[in-house]
Amino acid sequence: MKLDKKDILKALENITVPGEGQNMVESGAVKNVITFGDEVIVDITIQNPSLQAKKRTEVDILKTIHEKVYEKAKITVNVKVETPAEKPKANVIKGKPIPGIQNIVAVASGKGGVGKSTVTANLAVTLAKMGFKVGVLDADIYGPSIPIMFDVANEKPLAVTIEGKSKMKPVENYGVKVLSIGFFTKPDQAVVWRGPMAAKALNQMIFDAHWGELDFLLLDLPPGTGDIHLSIMQSLPITGAVVVSTPQNVALADAKKGVAMFQQESINVPVLGIIENMAYFTPAELPDNKYFLFGKEGAKHLAEDLNVPFLGELPLVQSIREAGDVGRPAALQTATPLEQAFEKLTQNVVQEVVRRNDDLPPTEAIKITTMAGCAAVKK
Repeated sequence: MKLDKKDILKALENITVPGEGQNMVESGAVKNVITFGDEVIVDITIQNPSLQAKKRTEVDILKTIHEKVYEKAKITVNVKVETPAEKPKANVIKGKPIPGIQNIVAVASGKGGVGKSTVTANLAVTLAKMGFKVGVLDADIYGPSIPIMFDVANEKPLAVTIEGKSKMKPVENYGVKVLSIGFFTKPDQAVVWRGPMAAKALNQMIFDAHWGELDFLLLDLPPGTGDIHLSIMQSLPITGAVVVSTPQNVALADAKKGVAMFQQESINVPVLGIIENMAYFTPAELPDNKYFLFGKEGAKHLAEDLNVPFLGELPLVQSIREAGDVGRPAALQTATPLEQAFEKLTQNVVQEVVRRNDDLPPTEAIKITTMAGCAAVKK
């Protein structure tokens, strides 16, 4: 007997592909039917990868053709499994947002001692000088230094009642609201906590605090890549991250790891850019000279290699260290090269936040505009 392709296709319309709902002809699962006399070859593609689904499909085709077309037909069934292409992932904001806080910027470093906390403090006071409402969360649980840098080491957060719930009121100085684990420990007390305990303490400072309305909340992260970083990024919708490094190769290697952490698919926090701290040294008696003690433009080259923005460089200046030690960030000084350096750096950070937020859907977009030198955040 000579089999007809049309008869075969009509018979296959009686079979439903496992898990797909439509018959295999209508769904497009049947890719090809070839007949030679009493022989027929059926090529079919299914999306269910299980052995049971493949076997059932083959048996159903054999049984249906034998019953409805020709009981002695010689049938070959080629079943191919083709999983559907993954849909593009939506731009989902991770974590639980904090009411009233517009942008959360993490300041990180792969290596300790590169001036991450110093940069955080000076970014914060510069933002405040620009007219932004700013907060700093000292997330460096094991080495909190923000209270010293803001001259509030002896302060304690007060309790306030908000909508019937007791909340911590951040300590404020220089127009910046501050919370740190340093407020709850003695100066000579080491914090010896496992990861879950540290994460719980951080969550309390984040969600049990009354931050009020903030344009920027800066997170001073601990150095490296570990539990605290993951806990923060799971808890909060981070707008973006800034990575601080010196030009030294050892620091750059760790900074590269820090950038890679934020860019992991499972984390996917936008990297706003890299800051080069201690870029060069200029002695007071030779103001026109620059000495590149840790290498020249290492962080700038790293930013280019990683295709992330370079936000700027800061010099190695004794007064920056002294200002931090006495609790008055150097950016508060007026009409100085340092003030100008921090202003330029901060403007670059703000511009990158604007660029990053412009990529969000309209309902989530946060617009930042600069008017007459004073910036304002608009939702």
